[in-house]
Amino acid sequence: MKNLIPRDSLAEKAAELKAQGKKIVTTNGCFDILHLGHVRILEAAKELGDILIVGINTDESVKRLKGPERPINTDLERAEVIGALKSVDYVTIFSEDTPVEFLDLVKPNIHVKGSDYKPSDLAETPVVEKHGGHVHILRLVDGKSTTGILKKIRE
Repeated sequence: MKNLIPRDSLAEKAAELKAQGKKIVTTNGCFDILHLGHVRILEAAKELGDILIVGINTDESVKRLKGPERPINTDLERAEVIGALKSVDYVTIFSEDTPVEFLDLVKPNIHVKGSDYKPSDLAETPVVEKHGGHVHILRLVDGKSTTGILKKIRE
């Protein structure tokens, strides 16, 4: 997968892009079962800058956050699917429960989250702001979630 950036190359790649004058936008998530809400958030995030880097939680992290039955798809599968979208320039995988360390390496100009969050409640806001960036909240697509899809499948 050509646009998967290993963690040990992340800071260098981000610095190289910034040196080229690129505005870097980041977002993160489990992205377990890709749906319309994911696609629209990623497209809107890309419109905010030049380069979109997406952080994907490892399988172990998803289990801690979502429960033992998740994820449905492996982290490498999820990274490849997300990386195949035209709005996504680069993907990385992180093992922590929050993207703080990922963001500390990238130092994005903008970090995007969905409207189910408030910047003041996010662990990532201080690290993004420390590096001169800001957190941008995008409206979610009503009724679209992996949890909702799984519930519908089970019914």
